Amino acid sequence: MPYYTKSMKKYFCRKIENLLVINKLVTLHYFAFDKDFRSRGEAHDFWEIVYADKESLVCTADGREIFLREGEALFHKPNEYHTLSANGKKDPCVLIASFVSRSEAMRFFEGRQVMLPPECKRFLYDVLEEGKRTFDVPLCDPDAKKMELLPSPVLGGQQLVKNYLELFLISVMRALTEVPPGERTLSSRGDWNRPLVQYILQMMQEHLRGHLSVDEICEQTKYSRSYIFREFKSAVGESLINHFNRMKMQEAARMLSAGGNSVKSVSEALGFDTPNYFARTFRQFEGMTPSQYRAAAKTREGADV
Repeated sequence: MPYYTKSMKKYFCRKIENLLVINKLVTLHYFAFDKDFRSRGEAHDFWEIVYADKESLVCTADGREIFLREGEALFHKPNEYHTLSANGKKDPCVLIASFVSRSEAMRFFEGRQVMLPPECKRFLYDVLEEGKRTFDVPLCDPDAKKMELLPSPVLGGQQLVKNYLELFLISVMRALTEVPPGERTLSSRGDWNRPLVQYILQMMQEHLRGHLSVDEICEQTKYSRSYIFREFKSAVGESLINHFNRMKMQEAARMLSAGGNSVKSVSEALGFDTPNYFARTFRQFEGMTPSQYRAAAKTREGADV
């Protein structure tokens, strides 16, 4: 007979609250497509994740064309009509997972296109690796509609696939919502490797000859203006707008040095509204006007002959 005392404490059992739950796994695919692959459009009543593991993809979601870069994941909400195709240049590798979740928190992923941080990729790869040990994961059939169990699936594999997928989703939510504590004024070169900063710098490079607004960056990254400004300045050491102008002026200096480009043509090529505004910005970064820089470049070229 067990011995009890009046002083024995009573334990309280806390019910664990689940932020989100995967109710059912529908499909899990990993494909190596050729550069001209195009899928048939479809819509279904469950979620789908498309991850560009190698090279870029062209996707659509309810009529919107989306360029999915290598390392990015796209979330298709239930009943969203979508398509998938290669970029026509290189053969891509694609991971696709579809599942049923009735959790309210899944609304967070509606319309999301995310450059995945390394800690998030890890869980997604865990989903795939555990899935291969549990299911007959199709590597070449995008039309496969049913996940068949292997003849001898690994012990607990189905549960681990579900758990890793939930961990992946929660880690993405954390990466997109948590702000590091404190404000840093000094940056290290390692900060430039932040996925968000890398992505913004890539966008800037692709839009050197044209326009790129802060609103467009917010739309593509799904971050707020204040968070983007804070993260970028913390990592790079100057404001987003100032750094973009610096990149443009470096490109302008290269074009002016190459010869054959007038100040007006360089101004127009880099997306400036007027040559005067271009000239003021150029002088701010280079310490001289574009005409003076162009003349100095010609002088240097003549001296080198």
